Amino acid sequence: MGEKIRIGSLISGGGTNLQAIVDACEDGRIDGAMAFVASDQSGVKGLERARNHNIASFVVEYGPFIQAYRQNPANFALPDDFDFSEICAKQHLFPADAPEERIRSFLCTRAAAESRLLSEMKAHGPVDLLVLAGFMRNLTPYFIDRFNTDPGNPRIMNIHPAILPSFPGVDGYGDTFRYGCKVGGCTVHFIDYGEDSGPIIGQRAFPILETDTLDDVKRKGLEQEWQLYPQCIQDFARGLLKTVNMTHRLDDGRVFQRTVVKIAQPA
Repeated sequence: MGEKIRIGSLISGGGTNLQAIVDACEDGRIDGAMAFVASDQSGVKGLERARNHNIASFVVEYGPFIQAYRQNPANFALPDDFDFSEICAKQHLFPADAPEERIRSFLCTRAAAESRLLSEMKAHGPVDLLVLAGFMRNLTPYFIDRFNTDPGNPRIMNIHPAILPSFPGVDGYGDTFRYGCKVGGCTVHFIDYGEDSGPIIGQRAFPILETDTLDDVKRKGLEQEWQLYPQCIQDFARGLLKTVNMTHRLDDGRVFQRTVVKIAQPA
């Protein structure tokens, strides 16, 4: 076993993936230890899971920030280091033609909540990796840039219930099922400035039978998630993940770039 990394987790609900990660840390499948669990909702099962394992936990609710902005946007308290133009230029969560006030409301309220979240996280000491385990909030560039201080070394990981880039968003298994796919799956990826668009670390797939219900698809998917997420975290803990920018030229002369995660072979 190598040196253990410190892991923080953000959740919004039951925390089944959190449990899989905690179990893997405790039985040695991950060379890591949980430093804290944070939730944007109080009273959720995931916080109880943290308490059961003596893991520090705290809550930063987004609702009060959103309500305060709606009531008085002109006097809304923003972080001192918040620059709307900079954050707006970086984000890929909204299309270019989205109303500016909609974007402003979102970025201002999220940055205020994220500033509080970062402050609470700091109180629990530095962490090497932040894992989103059912966290139902999109992180903005404000948060990402303050946690990912080295752009070439992403440290925020997420698991998504679909084979990305298909079916991003909140209901990956539902979208997969309703579309009539014969194969479902899950994806672990690093977070970037868009929605479920960051570099892919690992994926797992499973067959969807004609007799399967949506509940069957979700059950099969979760079984894969609980194996895939700890595996990807362990690859990070062992220093095996490396992001690489690659340039490709198409036959018609067009050039595009993509960022991929390479998994090195252990020494």
